[in-house]
Amino acid sequence: MSTPKPPRDHVDAIIDQWAAVRPDLDTAAMEVFGRVYRLSRTMGDRMEKAYARFGISRGEFDVLATLRRSGPPYALSPRQLSATLMLTTGGMTGRLDKMERADLLRRSPDPHDRRALQVTLTDKGLAMTDEAVEAGLAVQTEALSALDEEQAGQLADLLRQLLGGPTGD
Repeated sequence: MSTPKPPRDHVDAIIDQWAAVRPDLDTAAMEVFGRVYRLSRTMGDRMEKAYARFGISRGEFDVLATLRRSGPPYALSPRQLSATLMLTTGGMTGRLDKMERADLLRRSPDPHDRRALQVTLTDKGLAMTDEAVEAGLAVQTEALSALDEEQAGQLADLLRQLLGGPTGD
């Protein structure tokens, strides 16, 4: 038994418009990437709202989560954070300044290199990160509830395959 086709969406309307004015175009890729783009924007907005409850943006959450995932003592250099998050050092400095003022992290001399700094989660930052990651996962899990477990796994595999292809990072 096949899964019923979902109702038409905004991307279908765009595809129909292109078909009317340029029937020669193969819009199959647009059907996929138009939806990926719309999903990314929608989920980005939802994640921003989830993190706003904690007084942080998605970008700030990314910094906190990167420190949290690094494991105890939850410390990285600003350069390591910049590289992981693909941010300029200037962009990173602004984020770190704001989060340090909020007592979510602290900057201190690196114990292994006095010329360098180390960014470390505070206890407050650690607790907030753990709460925020759960709130974000709840939003993502709710969105995925439109799919069954097998479909979600297939989608993850297909997206992994696309990201590993010629356009992947």
